Amino acid sequence: MNLTSKQRAYLKGLAMNLEPVFQIGKSAVTPEVTEAVSECFNNKELIKGSILKNCTDDVKEVANTVADRTRSTLVQVIGRKFVLYKPFHENPEIKLPK
Repeated sequence: MNLTSKQRAYLKGLAMNLEPVFQIGKSAVTPEVTEAVSECFNNKELIKGSILKNCTDDVKEVANTVADRTRSTLVQVIGRKFVLYKPFHENPEIKLPK
């Protein structure tokens, strides 16, 4: 899903107050991490994750890998935290601006 800059800015504003709901450690993106993130998307459309300092992989690469494997959209990466968005198929809660 491609987001416009206006939509991305809107999602960044919503994500500002979110706490990370999962962490990625030194083993990077494992099937267990992917499954846990996918389960988070059952309850929320917008989630924040963090990458621990012991993960030696590039933060953007890890965030993109998680987004690809969960079929979500990477909204932003700041430091070692990143935000993912995946709308519900039916009745999305977040109404994106056009």
